[in-house]
Parts: sequence; C-alpha cells; structure tokens
Amino acid sequence: MIPSSDRPIQQLTMRHFFLAQLFLICLAHTINAQDVQTIPAFTGYAVPAESWSSKLFDPQKGVSNWTNLQQQLEYHFYLRKTGSLELSMQVRNPEAVSQLQVLFDKQAFIVNVPKSDKFVLVKLGKVTVMDTGFHVINIKGLRKSGKSIAEIASLVCKGPATVGMHFNQKERRNAASVHLRYPISDTTRVIAFYNELTVPAGADQVHSYYMANGFARGYFGIQVNSEKERRIIFSIWDAGNEAVDRGRVADSNRVQLLAKGDGVVANDFGNEGTGGHSHWVYPWKAGQTYKFLVTALPDSASNTTIYSGYCFLPEVQQWKLIAAFKAPKDGKWLRNLYSFNENFVGVNGQLQRRAHFGNQWIQRENGSWQELTNASFSYDATGKAGDRIDYGAAVQDGQFYLWNGGFEAPTAVYGQSFSRPSLKTRPNIDWSKNADSAVQMAKDYEQLNKAIQAKAIDTTGSIDGIYYKILKEGTGVLVQSTDTLSVFYKGWFFKDGLVFDQTKENPVTFPLKRLIKGWQLGLQACKVGGKIRLYIPSVLAYGIRTRSKLIGPNQILVFDIEVLSAKK
Repeated sequence: MIPSSDRPIQQLTMRHFFLAQLFLICLAHTINAQDVQTIPAFTGYAVPAESWSSKLFDPQKGVSNWTNLQQQLEYHFYLRKTGSLELSMQVRNPEAVSQLQVLFDKQAFIVNVPKSDKFVLVKLGKVTVMDTGFHVINIKGLRKSGKSIAEIASLVCKGPATVGMHFNQKERRNAASVHLRYPISDTTRVIAFYNELTVPAGADQVHSYYMANGFARGYFGIQVNSEKERRIIFSIWDAGNEAVDRGRVADSNRVQLLAKGDGVVANDFGNEGTGGHSHWVYPWKAGQTYKFLVTALPDSASNTTIYSGYCFLPEVQQWKLIAAFKAPKDGKWLRNLYSFNENFVGVNGQLQRRAHFGNQWIQRENGSWQELTNASFSYDATGKAGDRIDYGAAVQDGQFYLWNGGFEAPTAVYGQSFSRPSLKTRPNIDWSKNADSAVQMAKDYEQLNKAIQAKAIDTTGSIDGIYYKILKEGTGVLVQSTDTLSVFYKGWFFKDGLVFDQTKENPVTFPLKRLIKGWQLGLQACKVGGKIRLYIPSVLAYGIRTRSKLIGPNQILVFDIEVLSAKK
C-alpha cells in the first residue's frame, strides 16, 4: 500500500504521463493533418478560360462538363517547404474510360480514368520539390471515349513539402483587388483630381478594371470587358444605404445625370451599392497613357456636388466628356482619393494584371495645383482573408504601379507607403481640345435651326457660327476682339429660359479676349452704344466644362448684351 502522503505525488506523476501521451497523440495527428492537403477541384482555372455558362467549375461537383481536349486545367499553390510530395486525384468518368496527363514541375504522370459513378482516389506519383514558392499542377486530357473527359473532385498532396502549403479554398477565383491611396489633408478643398494611367502591353487581360480616379462618391477608369470590347467607365454612388436594387432608392438619394459625351451610355448600377453609371465603348490600347480628370463643384446650399469625368485620348489629342452627375446629400469636395486594379470575373483570375499610375495632381478651390507624390498600398477582402497572396506595388520610372494575380510572391504589405519623385509637370487642360466638338456643334445647330424655322426665335443673321439679333442699333464703331468693353448683360439657357447670370445697377468692364469664344466672335456684329442678343452654341461657350452649379457641359447659352463703351 502506498502511504497516503505519497499519493498526491503519484497522482501528479500519472497525470503528467497521461497528458504527455495525449500531447504526443495530438501532435502526431496534427503533423499527419499538416502532411496532407486537399485542393478542391472547383478552385482551378481552365486554359483557355471557360464561358460563364459552362459550369466547368462547380462548388458542388468540382470539375464537370469538361469536354474539350484543347482546354487544360491549372491549379496554383504556394509551398513554404521543400522535400517529397505525393500526388493523388479524386476522379471519375461515368460515361467511359479516358486518359489524362498531369504535369508538376516538368514531371509528367499519365492517369487512366476508370469508368465509374463514384469518385476514385488515383495515385499519380511522387515528386521532389526543390524550390519554395508558387507551383502549378497542369492537367491535360489525352483521350476520351465519351463526351466527357473526366470529373474531378479534388487533388490530394501529401508529404513534408505540404507543411504551410497555401492555396485558395473558396469558390471565388478572382485575384485580390489592390489599391493605391493618396493621402491629403481633410481640410484641403479639392475641386479636381488628375491622374495618368498606362496599362503595359500584355497586362490588358479580359475582365480587368484599371481605375485611375477613385474618390468618396465614385470611380473612373478603363475596363477590358471582352476580347472585342473595352470601355471607359465613370460612376457615382447614390446617397443612402441601399446595396443592391436602385429601384428601392428614394428620389432624394438618387444621383442625377446632367450631361454625357457623344456615344456614352448612361444608366443605373447596383449590387455593390447603387448609383449612376456611364460608360463609353472605346478601343483603348495597352502601352498608351490615358489622362483622367474628375472635377467637383459642391453647393452647400442644396447639399449637392456635381462630379464630372473627362478622359484625354492620346490617339486624337483631345479631351472626352464621359458624364456629369449631381450627387445629393453631399456638398463636399473631392476626398478619399485612390486608384485600383480589379479582376471582376474570376474565370481568368490566374492571369496577372498590372497598371502604372503617374503624375497625380489635385487642384484646390483657389485654382492652385498640388502634386501628389505619396501613396499607400491596400487590398480587398480576398487579400485580407488570405485567399490570394499574389499582389504588390512599387515605384518604377517615376510612377507608382500596382499588380495582382499571376501567382507570384507578394511585393508589398498592407499599409506600406511609397513615394515617387516629383515631376513638376502640372496638368495643362486645354478645354478647346474637345473630342465631341464637331458632333456637339451639329446637335446645337439642329436645335437652333428648328427654333428659327418654328419662329420660336428671331435672328438678324449669323457671324462665325453664332446667330444674333440686333436689339438696338449702336451709333459707334463695331466692337473688335481686342477691345476692353463696359457692358450690361443677362444670360439664360436656351433650353428652358432659366437666367443664370446678369448685371444689376452697375455695368462690368473686362477685356473681350478673356471671355468665352462666343462673346469674342458675336460681339463683333454689334456697334458701341448698341444692344445685341447672341445665341451661342455650347462649343463656343463653356463646352464640356461644368462651369458652375447652374452651367453644366454642352449648354447652349443666350445673352442680351448692351455695349456702353469700348477702349482700344
């Protein structure tokens, strides 16, 4: 019998022994669990990519409907250890026998797939992993007897090399979206954000969105929508919290379209918040630099902001208005500025996307420009969850660049800051270089001519493309474009007669050459002491600019102008 005084010691010793044995058993199970990794078959990629409707990869079925012998499958994963690796595959073919080739690091295995209604674990063989990093398993159909090549449930990897192995286990196969955020002071009143975007040759993959000018209420950039279609996109979010259906958004929260460029499609968007969407189908080219400008015109009285998006087309050396929207419940300046790369459909999420962003500037309320030379890196929920780790950012040739996809080792961490050298090349926005000027001029003349034919307006004649009516004949000399004038005036919109500006008790004085082209040309039909009415096409007024909270892009303007004096 053990003395009672020794029993606690023995009990403690036995407890330690039991816990030690339990620890060893658990450790053995843990090591064994880490020794085997199962890659779900539905997380792979087809080369060439499958159509959306093919259901080649299905979370319930794995790989099914695989019928094209010219279409191969790829599975990418990251190995943190070297050593041996045993490969197996859960596969079946309910129709007939078939044959596959499985390739890993240039080592090929031939797999004979038996006819079976149940999945069978087929051992492929053993390889020795010599290098850590990303690896790929390629599966090719060699022969088939029926319609289907094979159905695959999973790939099984076993061995020391699988310890710490990383692969995406989720249905979503998109690469992580990556962002550059440009820090600015919260007190800076930003009325314009300028950025230059270049997509290198070979990086313009289908299902890519390269977004140059992002801000709190919207985003602006270029997309590759299909092999045959590319777009320039500009969108503004509604106010409120509706995430899916714009039909549920109250009128007081809805973004309002004010103007759009020729050929631009404008409608709604949903499912990622709701708002006003605009896009222009345009064959932008990889290797070319496209310039983007977003302007903001806040109105605190109405608690709204007008956002306008313009893209400079290097092919024609002109600016293109995409759209202008009025955002309710805003009244603020541009803020939260950023850029991003997005892979918006996952069928080709294994491909790398890359974009260069350079020469960022903001314009303040007082008209001064400030260069942005700092940015920080971030990524979306796919990156935060660790589902995808192939992403990065850096500075190259004086520009920031972002990349995502391609299954390469990451080159940046979340929150990492980057600085580029100052270029000191301030934006030079020449609004007269309007890609839509000829088309818009034709539209404006069509409206004016209809009004003249309907006798809705009366004109004396036209001068340099401007219709005019002499309201009072002057007694002095004709006005010249180099004169400094003293005038009374009133301006209103041709479309609805709304007065947007006028003098009051006192006249105003200014050099004529500093005013809009329509005044410079049209007033030369008026004598000093006279009064004239000018019908000014938008191209000769403010063109595609959002001039004020009332004067938006492409507005035909009407002015009554009384010329009191002219100094040479």
